[in-house]
Amino acid sequence: MIATVGAVAVIILVLLTVSALFSAAETAMTGASRARMYQLEREGDRSAARVNRLIGRQERMIGALLLGNSLINILSSALVTDVLEHKLPQPWGVIVSTGVMTVLVLVYAEVLPKTLAIGRPDDVARVLSWPTAVAVYVFGPLIAAIQWAIVRLLALAGFEVSPEADAFAAQVEIRGAIEYHHDEGLVEDRDRRMLGGVLDLSDMDVTQIMVHRKNIVMLDADLPARDLVAEALEAPFTRLPLYRGDPENIIGVLHARDLARAIAACDGDMAVLDIVAVAKDPWFIPDTTNLKDQLQAFLKRKNHFALTVDEYGALMGLVTLEDILEEIVGEIEDEHDSAVEGVRRQPDGSVNVDGSVTIRDLNRALDWDLPDDDWVTVAGLVIHEAQTIPEPGQTFIFHGHRFQVLRRQRNQITAVRVSPPLVGVDAGAS
Repeated sequence: MIATVGAVAVIILVLLTVSALFSAAETAMTGASRARMYQLEREGDRSAARVNRLIGRQERMIGALLLGNSLINILSSALVTDVLEHKLPQPWGVIVSTGVMTVLVLVYAEVLPKTLAIGRPDDVARVLSWPTAVAVYVFGPLIAAIQWAIVRLLALAGFEVSPEADAFAAQVEIRGAIEYHHDEGLVEDRDRRMLGGVLDLSDMDVTQIMVHRKNIVMLDADLPARDLVAEALEAPFTRLPLYRGDPENIIGVLHARDLARAIAACDGDMAVLDIVAVAKDPWFIPDTTNLKDQLQAFLKRKNHFALTVDEYGALMGLVTLEDILEEIVGEIEDEHDSAVEGVRRQPDGSVNVDGSVTIRDLNRALDWDLPDDDWVTVAGLVIHEAQTIPEPGQTFIFHGHRFQVLRRQRNQITAVRVSPPLVGVDAGAS
């Protein structure tokens, strides 16, 4: 009998050890970094490749581990109960076996391995990838049948389960990781804005960053060559649209480098300089184009300048490669740029803002969080929230800031004073 008790103890120890491995594998596999596993796989790590395959069928993997764990724990409890029932009077055999197995399973097979796996999920997942794969292979068919039955039951209850990856959920997960590491102090503000800007490209269209047609610097192609050259040299941009007759009639885009070459080729003789011939054909794009697609189009065409038109073909504005890159890295300033164009800080902490300044630029400049979903510019935000075109001097409080209209030209708000976030005011107040 002593030999039998010793053999059962050894069997119990082995079973609980296997259970502990299953518990550690379950925690590690669900907590492992997918990004690091993919990188290690690309570097030739076979264990990481095995982890990726297991995570790719996560439901089956977790089901196999849970099934194996349950079988082992039940078997262990049954063996201990059988032995103690012959050693102790009833019902103490069942009570003692329940207490002993509860402590052993909780401490040795659950808490201890899972604590280790939480601390080093990537390493534990790689080490236990092979036994996990064996468990999935053994219990896989049964788990597949159970999953089929569960999906059918959920469908009868009105719940639809789709195994397909959700791209939107992936973006939300990435954003959450960025914000979490930023709050922990591991990601700087500038890096957070850059990473968020990359994710925002597919959610924004060119109308949100374009230069409005009212603010486009363009040249009249009918002017004498000397006057055109003078205006081109005075302009702060290297690419300038050329129009003929009507500013809506864009016939070309003049690049300062091409103009300089043409002037050198004719030895500075303006009489023979044909500026229209020097200009390149304009590139028109729909104003509904999102920034991610437009960035790819810029790179593919090797063209950094596009004119946006609406559904009727009317000119709406222009967008450049630099405009899109600035959504990622922030303002790209040169010797001709002001620090934040249209935003002037005041001694009291408020800012005077031109109505045409975009909300996104204002948020970036001052690290604010004004909403930019419905309107692009500060003027548009004020009109949207006020539900009217306010008069100069009118003041509004919404989204935790005070907005005072400074100037208005006809129906256009041209200047607004915006206070810093007000203490004790709800961000949604209006």
